[in-house]
Amino acid sequence: MKTFHTHWFVWLSRSLAILFTAFISLFALDAFQPGKTWQVIALDFLIHLIPAFLLIRVLILYWSREWIIGIVLILLGITYLIIAFEHLDWVLIISGPLFLMGGFFLISWFIRVHKL
Repeated sequence: MKTFHTHWFVWLSRSLAILFTAFISLFALDAFQPGKTWQVIALDFLIHLIPAFLLIRVLILYWSREWIIGIVLILLGITYLIIAFEHLDWVLIISGPLFLMGGFFLISWFIRVHKL
């Protein structure tokens, strides 16, 4: 039988991941700038959506395997930390939630496996 905190962590982690995916999708709106052709805008828009597509794919493929999603999110956070290290404000906005969500997914998996 699932307890309240097990159910809470399961849906908190998933909800945050979906909201974060929507948040990073907003950065794709940067592609719409005056003076660009529609082909360039479309290509820029799709390139900006690659991280969101990656997260959606991970969530769909491993929805019931929390430990995989947790590890992937933490690795993505580390990767972004390395790539954008000179912009610490960006790192906090992107990597911070990735680490938090990864931790929530791992806690959710730990609680489910150990039936706490």
